[in-house]
Amino acid sequence: MTPELLQKYEPVIGLEVHAQMLTKSKAFCSCSTEFGASPNHNTCPVCLGHPGTLPVLNENLLRFIVRMGLATNCEIRERSIFARKNYFYPDLPKGYQISQYETPICHDGFLEVEQKDGTLKKIGITRIHMEEDAGKSIHDFGAETLVDLNRAGVPLIEIVSEPDMRSSDEAYAYLTTIKSIVTYLGICDGNMEEGSLRCDANVSVRLRGAEKFGQKTEVKNMNSFRNVQRALESEIERQIGLIERGEKVIHETMLFDANKGVTRPMRTKEEAHDYRYFPEPDLLPVTVTTKYLDEVRSEIPELQRARRDRFVSEYKIPSYDAGVLTADKATADFFEKSILSLVKKSDESIKALSNYIMGDVMRLMSERKQTISALGLQPNHLAELVDLIQDKTISNKIAKDIFPDLLGNSDSPKQIVEKRGLVQVTDTESLRATVRDVIAKNPNQLAQYKGGKVALFGYFVGQTMKATQGKANPEMVNSLMKEELEKA
Repeated sequence: MTPELLQKYEPVIGLEVHAQMLTKSKAFCSCSTEFGASPNHNTCPVCLGHPGTLPVLNENLLRFIVRMGLATNCEIRERSIFARKNYFYPDLPKGYQISQYETPICHDGFLEVEQKDGTLKKIGITRIHMEEDAGKSIHDFGAETLVDLNRAGVPLIEIVSEPDMRSSDEAYAYLTTIKSIVTYLGICDGNMEEGSLRCDANVSVRLRGAEKFGQKTEVKNMNSFRNVQRALESEIERQIGLIERGEKVIHETMLFDANKGVTRPMRTKEEAHDYRYFPEPDLLPVTVTTKYLDEVRSEIPELQRARRDRFVSEYKIPSYDAGVLTADKATADFFEKSILSLVKKSDESIKALSNYIMGDVMRLMSERKQTISALGLQPNHLAELVDLIQDKTISNKIAKDIFPDLLGNSDSPKQIVEKRGLVQVTDTESLRATVRDVIAKNPNQLAQYKGGKVALFGYFVGQTMKATQGKANPEMVNSLMKEELEKA
């Protein structure tokens, strides 16, 4: 599709994000929420909907959703009720889902997302409500479908935005902001691949400048942030194509085919009346007092954007570094714990620490697909490694060589260096003798250097470092080599 045609229309996007809460038990029973358990192991008569059983609200589900509501500037309803959302599917054992409908506990909020140019855009939050998850249907066995009910009853919150986003980039920024908030609050791990963060998108297009919204569709089956962006771009182009051909956009649910990069129809979209909502008779209304609100508000930690700005002002690191380090709460925590362990907390040492985490540490996290906590690296050990470099006990090369030995190892960098005899050589006369020896053993290169091939300076330095097994202080080698070559 041509850029001119895309500019002719304006997308209107709203997102519905389901976040699975990090509670140990389900929303209305004591079954475990453990991921990866044997199929149908984490079940009981309550979450299976057996007659005569009664649900009981998980208090942490209430606490977590109030945290999210406060963090997204929502009004918190003093009294809210649960509702039954009725539909029939193999993985919904009760035949209905306990949710909230007319009185969601959190409503009329907003969050600000950072755009590519650095400006902030306010995105409205219509509602955030509590509900339970359905089970999981598995269609990987040909004609047969298997059902795993471990997920049935797992606590969710649904975050419904206003249709305030006007591009796939804005939707991506909104979704990453939501992930940042829920992970910093400690209420969800934000893992889209495991389904603990799921997103549906409502999309329509209209001529630029028009006030009336176009007919919307709902897009599902997006299992990564990048796929949300791709799916939106595909659906926007599909709708523009329909309108340009004089056809109508139908109100339906679309699935995203990640392999082909296209959306395709799944079914006509249900309306609220199709679910036959009515108040849940087995659960009491939820009451949130002012005292409870104040208590939960006191638990809310420093969030990502505030932490990033503090890192810039307090630790004097570039805004880019601060953004990378605070994107993941565990990494930001690791960075601050490492700083506390530095002997000399200079700007230079803190920047070196930042570089190490953004370089070697994050490379390993990416290669191993592990969090920083799972690497087995201790913050005080990384700080000690940086201290050893800064006080010239070891060179950068030796630091890189021993870095893998720090993973899952109780030995400190200092102990590893001493055991392996890797202390940096800083004795001037000893290094001068090595430098002279290197020059003497390379007469051809010396002749070329004298003839104007000054790039060979690096060759002599490299040979010296090799002769000292990387233990020589690089700055001293450079200085001494320059002196000795001038003499030669």
